[in-house]
Amino acid sequence: MAIKKYRPHTPSRRYYTVNKLSTTKKKPEKGLTFSKKRSAGRNNDGRITARHRGGGHRRKVREIDFRRAKDEIQAVVQAIEYDPNRSALIALIAYADGVKNYIVCPEGLSIGDRVVSGENVAIQVGNCMPLMKIPLGVEIHNVEMSPGKGGMLVRSAGLSCQILAKEGKYAHVKLPSGEIRLLDQRCRATIGKVSNALHSSVTYGKAGRTRHMGRRPHVRGVAMNPIDHPLGGGEGKSHGGRQPTSPWGWLTKGKKTRKVHKASDKFIVKRRK
Repeated sequence: MAIKKYRPHTPSRRYYTVNKLSTTKKKPEKGLTFSKKRSAGRNNDGRITARHRGGGHRRKVREIDFRRAKDEIQAVVQAIEYDPNRSALIALIAYADGVKNYIVCPEGLSIGDRVVSGENVAIQVGNCMPLMKIPLGVEIHNVEMSPGKGGMLVRSAGLSCQILAKEGKYAHVKLPSGEIRLLDQRCRATIGKVSNALHSSVTYGKAGRTRHMGRRPHVRGVAMNPIDHPLGGGEGKSHGGRQPTSPWGWLTKGKKTRKVHKASDKFIVKRRK
């Protein structure tokens, strides 16, 4: 994989870059995709709760197996594919009993490789096992937060985490944010680092490209009139003159929105900040 640049035949092409993905199949597996209506930022009342969303290219949702519950059955990697719904690549695997599934593709996995999940499997890229069986310092991803629930942590492109220590029934896991969290040792994780590490290095180059992704124009508050935004108006090119806020006066930078006390707080050994 590499970042491709273009000759600047147009102003937008000057900064336009593309991540050349090493995928092997264009169309997704038919039985593992389904259509889903997009909400365009609206909640169940039809009110816009996330602004500047809507439009964009049509997408099919790929069913990803985050649980990896088919133990002791070897699977062969048949294809590496692009998924428009996530930053990482996905791998199509076929089990020995004929069942096919998609998994989050780790770096270094290629067609023909064999992967397996279970308690007594080898420490190699793509294999899934409980934290109690994984040595300290090994790169892991797709980590469960509670046993059997399916991987919820470390699934984005280029990410991985490590087990720092094991104590009693808990493992100390250092997440990509720097947070150290206690996780039940029965929770499963997949060996390796998530693929497509160059995802964050891509420059969109033009506004139309973000429209394809379903992002509509975002107008700055200081560019509006006083009736439309608390930061609007003023003589000349004003800088607002108050803390950054939403159109309704809510503080938007630095204000904590997380609940003060969460049930899972007791499992955080060291916070990310």
